[in-house]
Amino acid sequence: MPQLTVATFNIHAGVDGWGTPFDVVGCCGRLDADVLLLQETWTPACGQGIVALVAASLGYEAHQVRLADALLLEPAHAARARWGPRNSHQNRSLWVGDARDLEHVGSQHSGEARAGTWGIALLSRLPVRRVETVALARLRRDSAERRSAILAEIEVGRSSVTVVGTHLAHLTHGSPLLLERLRHKLPASGQAAVLAGDMNFWGPPLSLALPGWRRAVKARTYPSWRAHSQIDHIFVTRAVEVISGASLAVGNSDHLPLRAQLAVA
Repeated sequence: MPQLTVATFNIHAGVDGWGTPFDVVGCCGRLDADVLLLQETWTPACGQGIVALVAASLGYEAHQVRLADALLLEPAHAARARWGPRNSHQNRSLWVGDARDLEHVGSQHSGEARAGTWGIALLSRLPVRRVETVALARLRRDSAERRSAILAEIEVGRSSVTVVGTHLAHLTHGSPLLLERLRHKLPASGQAAVLAGDMNFWGPPLSLALPGWRRAVKARTYPSWRAHSQIDHIFVTRAVEVISGASLAVGNSDHLPLRAQLAVA
């Protein structure tokens, strides 16, 4: 059976909680995935974004969806041993919101504030037959983000597999509504398909909400410095065999990435 490796990684715009950049390209190289799903991508208003840099450096075809406007702030404090400041709401380096809110945040910050966009991406080294953006529901408590999924049909040898990448809102913001909308857009469970991303949701209830799908990797992913929960997932249908899967300690995001080696029936 033809095989492929799929990885998912919430990269937190390529910075830690203090705003210090880390080597996203090097991390993605270590994942060595045929298809790579990224969440919390960052593209500055002027200049090259992270997805374009990863694609050019590692030989990927890239497809990206903008979910929100964002600001990256120069850290107001020197980086310390902790991943970020204790009061992350007041001192966080990455802000997502509407233009008026972001303008206010930038005016209150003494350092550099870089405007850009925040989103998700699908990168593939295998031929991509088609790509579709699936718009999900707009949540009242998540109104700054335009939640979506990327759906791509990927050639794997003489077969094909549908890969879907997404980043769902937090449970407290109403993510079950997004999941229900996404479920109706997914391929039938009898087809070869993969669903991956930062789901902000635990595995068992997701499994109940996605009949015919199963988890390819069971490993804690959040928070990266002392992971106690799995909220990042790779799900596969019955037509996909799981050969191996694991989380990897790479990068300095607040999430650990997942990687799964799969075979397509």
